[in-house]
Amino acid sequence: MLKISDQDFQRMVKFVHQNFGIDLAKKRQLIESRLATTITSMGHQNFASYVDYITTTKNQADIDVLLNKLTTNYTYFMREKQHFDFFTNTILPYLTSTKKNKVLSIWSAGCSSGEEPYTLVMLMQDYLGSQASMWDTRLLATDISQRALSTATKGEYDIDALKDVPPHWKQNYFTSIPGTTKVSVTPKIKNNVIFRTFNLMHPIRFKIPFDVIFCRNVMIYFDQATKDALVQRFYQATNPGGYLLIGHSESVNRAAVPYEYIMPATYRKPL
Repeated sequence: MLKISDQDFQRMVKFVHQNFGIDLAKKRQLIESRLATTITSMGHQNFASYVDYITTTKNQADIDVLLNKLTTNYTYFMREKQHFDFFTNTILPYLTSTKKNKVLSIWSAGCSSGEEPYTLVMLMQDYLGSQASMWDTRLLATDISQRALSTATKGEYDIDALKDVPPHWKQNYFTSIPGTTKVSVTPKIKNNVIFRTFNLMHPIRFKIPFDVIFCRNVMIYFDQATKDALVQRFYQATNPGGYLLIGHSESVNRAAVPYEYIMPATYRKPL
């Protein structure tokens, strides 16, 4: 297996951290094991040549491969169900009783292959029922990976991915794809998700602030300073009374961020 020199390892760590926030400082073995085949298949003889190429060309397709190799885009419908219960039982009642303009501003940051944003739209459809058409429930879903966004936009999943969803969702929000074991999210749900490429290391300059930001199981790859800075940017992009939900395996430095702690992995911006 190809080995990476100290110099090339440090160059790789610096490049990925500065551009994408991912901390690889303790991931030398991971880099060597997961990238060796990719490097040789691209025609590089060693890590030095590959690191030169990645850091100078910054080719998006090849960076996508790099990031996908070094991180895990593991998600599924209804993952960490406690958040979705809280969204339905607490957040939606609060928003629908206070939002006079009938606009729900929600962001799935680091949406991966799309299960999270589609789940949120289905929950809103269920909650609003016959009133759904009176509300703007379009949801922003972003990821840095073009490959993940391509899957998300397509909205096609293996039937086994629906094992945890309510039976009426399978009937109302998915259609079978003939000749396959896959299902497709219905246009009614797809049309309520706006997918965009976005790097969470960049300034957050969307047109309106958010009522809810879901950023779950993304910051596990960041060091503390990067997490603190990102949460500060999230805070500035959150409406008063709005929420930030992170993964249950993650934590934020409560002393360094102004969100109020509500319960594990759930924070709120004071009114």
